[in-house]
Amino acid sequence: MGAFKQPHGGELKELYLQEHKADEEKQRAGDYASWDLTPRQLCDLDLLLNGAFSPLEGFLGEADYEKVCDEMRLESGVLWPMPITLDVSKAFSEEIACGDTIALRDHEGVLIATMDVSDIWQPDKESEALRVFGTSDDTHPAVDYLFHQAGPVYLGGKVHGIEPPTFFDFKLLRDSPSELRGRFRKLGWRKVVAFQTRNPLHRAHQELTFRAAREAEANLLIQPVVGMTKPGDIDHFTRVRCYEHVLEQYPEQTTTLSLLNLAMRMAGPREAIWHAIIRKNYGCTHFIVGRDHAGPGNDRNGEPFYGAYDAQELFREHEEELDITMVPFKMMVYVENKAEYTAVDETEPDDKVLELSGKEFRRRLYEGLEIPEWFSFPKVVEELRRAHPPKHEQGFTVFFTGLSGSGKSTIANALMIKLLEDGSRPVTLLDGDIVRKNLSSELAFTKEHRDLNIQRIGFVASEITKNRGIAICAPIAPYAKMRRQVREVISPLGGFIEIYVSTPIEVCESRDRKGLYAKARAGIIKGFTGIDDPYEEPVNAEMVINTQELSPDLAAHRILITLEKLGYIR
Repeated sequence: MGAFKQPHGGELKELYLQEHKADEEKQRAGDYASWDLTPRQLCDLDLLLNGAFSPLEGFLGEADYEKVCDEMRLESGVLWPMPITLDVSKAFSEEIACGDTIALRDHEGVLIATMDVSDIWQPDKESEALRVFGTSDDTHPAVDYLFHQAGPVYLGGKVHGIEPPTFFDFKLLRDSPSELRGRFRKLGWRKVVAFQTRNPLHRAHQELTFRAAREAEANLLIQPVVGMTKPGDIDHFTRVRCYEHVLEQYPEQTTTLSLLNLAMRMAGPREAIWHAIIRKNYGCTHFIVGRDHAGPGNDRNGEPFYGAYDAQELFREHEEELDITMVPFKMMVYVENKAEYTAVDETEPDDKVLELSGKEFRRRLYEGLEIPEWFSFPKVVEELRRAHPPKHEQGFTVFFTGLSGSGKSTIANALMIKLLEDGSRPVTLLDGDIVRKNLSSELAFTKEHRDLNIQRIGFVASEITKNRGIAICAPIAPYAKMRRQVREVISPLGGFIEIYVSTPIEVCESRDRKGLYAKARAGIIKGFTGIDDPYEEPVNAEMVINTQELSPDLAAHRILITLEKLGYIR
């Protein structure tokens, strides 16, 4: 197959309808089936509509999807590395047919676009994971999303923009490709090197980007992702304030900041190609590809998903076709005896190299320890400390799980009293029965309703944690998938300590004052956890407690000791 030049140098594929046509389509949309977009789908749709995903004109159909997964190309032959698909529920897919038009709405019901459905299919998700991400290990965030969050059916088809999504934050920093191209023309910037980031910028990043722009004899665009990044990343509000401080470190009128509403996949080499295409659409001529570009870290065996420079190698294979120049960079390190940063492969044997890993930086930040000035800028550290105080000032959630009658509620109550005695933070108990009565009274005990109940508990606990309180949750929470989702929601906001109350089922039955186990064994109650519905034991709980061996008071005391060791209380 011959090389196909990307059409990025020409007209952008902006997919918004003209105002009068948009008004007409909005009137017709009341008769269409409506799909409420997930946060990731809203990010994808936003960048489809404004041209950042040119040459795409909608969500991929099945033929394009298969070609992209296999060869990183559309059916037309144009290079495109990432499947952009609209995943929906099976129930919704059964309401529509190919040839239908559907309404795409945000979480508030605002009509963002309509879509002409050309394809409906059920993908092989394991095959997609292996072909696109090179793994089926769900510790990879995109594989986890694909397996555990994405809907089972894909829709493909052209989209027609009605109105852009509304953003209330950092409006002056949000640019469409045509707007940013226009700014570059107005400033007279003919060569622009783009830097992609999902993390705060520290001194090494500033040095790297400054060198990249200087070597390319270009101006610099810092374009951080503010859509969806890796779970656990620092929130974009904090990061943008940090970026604004770092801008002060560049020579005046050489550097600009613009935000990208991208939902990252953390796909390493493929993602580097994708990021480059997007930056080409925004008018950039050069793109920085660093060490482990868009890598998600290590797999469940502790091995990196992608090689440190795999992204650079794949980029080189396609650089001419991409028509955007790669600026490759290796890791920057601080050389104390020279009082400067340099590339790791440019250091000399006698140099004293100082390093501070991201993990160690976060540890120091969360424990309120000193962060050296050679590593970061004081204003950046101050901003990060304000958003992420030491652990003993953060909120946290203690999440009990175990069979009915295991002793969860009793221990949770004892722990609540001990924490109230301490008085350092407000404490809220979300016991299973209390939640069922006050938040979930309309729910039954089907798997779907049990999951919804745990989602509600997780949401309330996340709000308490975010606002630096203590949430104690004590549901049965029998399913590992939902416990993991709750952990992922809460962990970026504060502490999450899962406690598995592992009391054996025969002991739980002997304590059953309500006779629920007996009714379940007699078939009077259906779907009872531990009898005819499974309980999936936790494998990564921070603590395991067997109430045969510990009294509630002693168990609560041991939890307090654990919280103290983890740094959440003093």
